[in-house]
Amino acid sequence: MDMRGLYALFVAVILVLGVMASGCIGAEETSTTSTESPVSANTVPLVADSNGDLNTNDLQSYVDSLPAEPLTDVEKEGLLFMVEEEKLAHDVYTKLYEKWGLQIFSNIARSETTHVESVRLLLRKYNLTDPTENAGIGEFQNKELQALYDQLIEMGMKSEIDALKVGAIIEETDIRDLQGWLAQTNKIDIITVYENLMMGSRNHLRAFVGQLENRGVTYEPQILPKDEYELIINSPMETGGGMGGKP
Repeated sequence: MDMRGLYALFVAVILVLGVMASGCIGAEETSTTSTESPVSANTVPLVADSNGDLNTNDLQSYVDSLPAEPLTDVEKEGLLFMVEEEKLAHDVYTKLYEKWGLQIFSNIARSETTHVESVRLLLRKYNLTDPTENAGIGEFQNKELQALYDQLIEMGMKSEIDALKVGAIIEETDIRDLQGWLAQTNKIDIITVYENLMMGSRNHLRAFVGQLENRGVTYEPQILPKDEYELIINSPMETGGGMGGKP
């Protein structure tokens, strides 16, 4: 398969994942409460730094300070999906660092470890079985994520440029999926974790695109709308303000 065909295959798989993440498959909710978000990103503690790392100790304290309310089926599905998607990012970057030795992959793989752990905070709080607990590198229970991992690894092994493009595709996908799950929850602890993950992913996307630009490559967004992508790329690295007086 030529490169154009491979890109088309990636986009097709990612679009399927987008349908899942946006809830269009029609998962039944078990709660009758509204899922309209009661808070905005600027009212929850943001604990990501400019590298995209999350302060999981502060996040743990805040998550534990909030009551554990009954979750809808969609909210449970979102948490189980996102812990595996964050693991996918970690695993891909780990393998690409082994292949190419680029420091960006090592740095962001470490950052993704904090992303995985942030979702695990919620899995433990709500007594959900962690699908990543005993999974090795490149192993996923979600079949669509397994297929996506395999395809992204195949692409990333072709060249350093392709590997960096894989990084950008992953971060675009992460942002899009988090937006979908955020639209379907009103739980402040879940919203807080997802908003922090998105901040970290925006910083990661900026980093990968910057590495491509340094190599004379202009990256075109594959997942996000052009205007949303440009807004992210043309803004500086973000740093959360920490707990900001939150308990």
